[in-house]
Amino acid sequence: QVQLVESGGGLVQAGGSLRLSCAASGRTFSSYAMGWFRQAPGKERDFVAAINWSGGDTYYADSVKGRFTISRDNAKNTVYLQMNSLQPEDTAVYYCAGTSGSVPRTTTRHYDYWGQGTQVTVSS
Repeated sequence: QVQLVESGGGLVQAGGSLRLSCAASGRTFSSYAMGWFRQAPGKERDFVAAINWSGGDTYYADSVKGRFTISRDNAKNTVYLQMNSLQPEDTAVYYCAGTSGSVPRTTTRHYDYWGQGTQVTVSS
C-alpha cells in the first residue's frame, strides 16, 4: 500500500513559478511509475506529467511541455512538479498518482494510488 501527500500549491501571479511535492509512504515507491494530474472546476481530471521508476523517462501533456518538469528522488520517496511560466489556465487542483506498473501512464485508470490534491491558483 502506498499513501501520497501533495504539498506546495498556492496562489501565484501569471508568469510565476511553483514547485509541487508528493511524499510517498511505502517501501516500494522506487519501483512505481508516478504521475501528476489536474482537475479544474467542472472539468475532467487531465494528465499533466509522468515519470518512470528511475526518472529516466518522462512524459508531458502538450499544454505544459517546456514549462513544467517532473522529477523524483527515490531516496526521499518524493516526486516533484516544477511549474514555470504559469498561466491562469493552469489553475486547478493538482493530484499526485502512483502505479505499481513501471511504465508511466497518461490516463487515470492506470493509476492505483492518489493523493488528496493541492490547489494551484494563477491570477492574471
